[in-house]
Formats: sequence, structure tokens, C-alpha cells
Amino acid sequence: MVVKIFFATFFGCVSLLQAEPVRVLPPPSGTLYHGLYWGGVGTDTHDPTEHDMTPADVARYEEAVGAKTAWAYFSDNWFESRKFPTETCSWIRDLGKVPYVRLMLRSDVDQQHGEKAFSLEKIVAGEFDPDLRAWARDAKSFGSPILIEWGTEPNGNWFSWNGKWNGGAVAGPKRYIMAYRHIVDLMREQDADNLTWVWHVNWYDEPEHKWNGFENYFPGTNYCDWVAISAYGPLTPRTHDGFESFRFKIDEAYPRLIKVAPAKPMIIAEFGCELHNPHVDVAQWARSALEDLFSNRWPAIVGFCWWNEGWQNDNHKSHDTDMIILHDAGLTKLFREEFATHRDKIQETALTSDTDAHR
Repeated sequence: MVVKIFFATFFGCVSLLQAEPVRVLPPPSGTLYHGLYWGGVGTDTHDPTEHDMTPADVARYEEAVGAKTAWAYFSDNWFESRKFPTETCSWIRDLGKVPYVRLMLRSDVDQQHGEKAFSLEKIVAGEFDPDLRAWARDAKSFGSPILIEWGTEPNGNWFSWNGKWNGGAVAGPKRYIMAYRHIVDLMREQDADNLTWVWHVNWYDEPEHKWNGFENYFPGTNYCDWVAISAYGPLTPRTHDGFESFRFKIDEAYPRLIKVAPAKPMIIAEFGCELHNPHVDVAQWARSALEDLFSNRWPAIVGFCWWNEGWQNDNHKSHDTDMIILHDAGLTKLFREEFATHRDKIQETALTSDTDAHR
């Protein structure tokens, strides 16, 4: 009887240990993760899907800048498929990186419009619960740690989950929070505990009204593990604003985000600058940004990711946006120099709770 009790207790403890969620951990103090987003280039016949990245792209990028990346960031667009992106997550994991999934419940990549198919009201009403549960079960079966966000940049009216498109000042932010919590709760019910939830805002609010401040979209400390910011320079060759430095933009957003989500690890999920805007030297803009990041000016920040993408804006080729580092020799050289100078401040491999347990 004693032996049976012992083995029952032992295997019960082992089971509990095995059930512990495996999450992504912040890097050691004083270091930063370096992530990769690679969305391809838009043409007359191809619109970047925000998951065009391949293992070859990762290798080319890392070789060019002389540093490894800890995560690979891509969009999971539900107008293409509602299934968990097993294939993409698997090859990212095979490269020794963490998949970072932008869960995008949307009907297309167009912006500045309300969402009919995947509206916040429909999400809250449970219309997509079977799909979300199936996604969560597959994420759990995947097993390895995943960074995940839903409702990217809610304080920007370019996305359909912004309050402007969901009832306005009073109802909009509340509906967003309800939808966010609904999605997280459903996935947690399926024991998808390998998901590290990232709440991701834009550095400025658009429209710039008090009701649309990103603070009003915060889902609560129990509903996000990390927080994130987007901060860009000019986005097109013809943009006539947004010339402020990266430092100016983060200095504006950082204290607000610290106040609403104290003690949460923070990342620069997206930053970048158009290569050919005549008002901003992209290499100088990027150098200042990287120097400030590596200086530990913002102690809560634990990682960053440049938005490598190009897209078509109209029928004039000269108006196209290009932010791909490898398309500018000076920018590529700048990244390589900065990473070499600050090599001791880059944590190339993501740490996880499983890694930590086996130290």
C-alpha cells in the first residue's frame, strides 16, 4: 500500500510538472531580443500577405545584418484560413526561433473600413467560438512557446477593431476589450498555455481624442503577458509628416504604457522608415533608434523588430513604399555595425520557462 501511494504521488507530481505551461521569458537584464518580420514586396499582381517569409529569407537577413533573430513575426489572416498555421510555426521552430503570430480576424488587407465578417459584436456573440477552440487545441498540440497578439494597434483607425468602426467613443473601446477577453478566455479554456499574449498599441492615437487613447483599450493585466508598441518614421516617399525621431515617439508612449501596464515586459513590435523619403535619412533615423534601444533608455523594453515590407500605394512606381533593410546598402551596413558594436546586448535565442527550468 505504501509503495502504491508513493508511486501514485510521484507520478502525480511528474504529471503536474509536465503540465506547467512553457512560455517565452524576457531576456537577461541589459539585453534585448531581435525579432524578424519579412512581408515581401507588393506588385501589380501580388499583395503581400504578411506571411510571405521563408527560411531562405531568414537566412539572407541574418547573414546581411550579422545577428540571429529570436522570433519570426507573421500574420495569420482569417480571410485565407481559420486554421492554426502549423506549417509556418513548425519551420520557424525548426530554425530555433519562436513563432510570433498576429492573429488577424479580418476579411481582407484593406484598411480604413468596418469589418462585416469578423466584427467585434460577432466575436463576442460566440459566432467564431468553434474556430477559435480548434485553433487553440492545435496551438496546444504544437507544444512549443508562441508569442501571439490579437487586435493589433486598436487605437489606430486603420484597423477595423478600432472604436471608430465599432460604436464610437462609448461603445467602441468596450467592445474591443470584450472581444479580446473572449478570445483569450476561449483559448485558455482549451489549455493553450504555451501562448504568451502580447497587447500591441500604436505610439499615437488616431483619431487623437481622449476616448481613443490606447489606455481605454487595455484588456487588463490578467489578459496580457507582454505589451508592445509600433513607432514609424515616414511610411511613403511622399509622406509630409511623421519626421520625428524614434526617441520622441517612444518617449511619448512609454510612460503611458508603463502606467497602464506596470511590470509588463515591453517590446517594439514594429518600427521602420521609408527608404526614399527626401525629408528623413533612413540610416540616421535607424542608427539613433538602435543606439537609444541599446542604451537601456527604456528599461522595460526587452526586444525590437524592424518592419521589412514594401507595398504599392498607387499606380506610380516611384510612390511605392519600401522599408526592406536589404534594399538599402547603407541601412544594411548600419544594422550590421550596430549589432557588432552591441553584440553583448543581443540575446539571440529566446529563453523559455522550460529553458530556465533546465539551467
